[in-house]
Parts: sequence; C-alpha cells; structure tokens
Amino acid sequence: MFNNFPIKEKMHIHSLDGELRDATILKRLGDNDYMAEFNGVKCHAIYNPFVDKFYVDDKYGVIQDKTPIRDSECR
Repeated sequence: MFNNFPIKEKMHIHSLDGELRDATILKRLGDNDYMAEFNGVKCHAIYNPFVDKFYVDDKYGVIQDKTPIRDSECR
C-alpha cells in the first residue's frame, strides 16, 4: 500500500492518549506493521484506513536496537 518511505505526517501517538503529533514511518515490517520514529524512539505502528491515519505505539511497541552481547569468551 505504501511504497515511498520515509512518510512524515501527523499520527496518533499512544503515550499521548492518541493526540496527533508529527512522526515518521521508516519502513514496512509486515502486513499492516510499520517501523515508526517519534521523539527519537523507534517503535511499531499500524495504519487505520477508516480514518486514514497511522497509530504509533511508543508505549508497548518500542523496538530495541539489537547489539551483540558477549558474556563469555569464545573458544
């Protein structure tokens, strides 16, 4: 559905009880699953076609950067 990224527009933000704020959709992750960025935090977002808006879940859908953790030495 969306092919041109990034998408910058007003989106509903979960931590702000659905207030509209500027956010960015960075890429598509799956069926109606997008990576968004709001206030420097990468998180999941979905698109609601009935209201033509994205909903950004910056509360429970935060995407952590995957950094390799090394607990023990390799042999």
